[in-house]
Amino acid sequence: MEIQSCVTILNEWDIVAARQLGRNVAKELGFGTVDQARITTAISELARNIYLYAGQGQLCIERLHEQSKTGLRIIALDKGPGIADIRKVMEDGFSTSGGLGAGLPGVRRLMDDFKIDSNPGEGTDIRAIKWLR
Repeated sequence: MEIQSCVTILNEWDIVAARQLGRNVAKELGFGTVDQARITTAISELARNIYLYAGQGQLCIERLHEQSKTGLRIIALDKGPGIADIRKVMEDGFSTSGGLGAGLPGVRRLMDDFKIDSNPGEGTDIRAIKWLR
């Protein structure tokens, strides 16, 4: 059974709320402090991308219980401009905002599973899972 909680991302305070939600769920599921920090960092990056590039969207946290595994899924959804070249944004150092370019490649490294689906003019759907060890 999957239980989902979501935060609508409209401003920077919503990024803080999404981070707090993720940390609380990770703690409830039994993740240690290091994995809680990894999850919170991934959430922060995904929520900030929604805010900066799409203007608004949703960040959802799902509690996963599959067979003998427990995990947490982050779902970042927006109806923004989409990503024209996914391969390019997944390169280390690539940035359209003038940042360090650790964004999506960093999220992929922090999590155990990472999937991105985006269509220009339609929006982006990113899903990332961290499994409890």
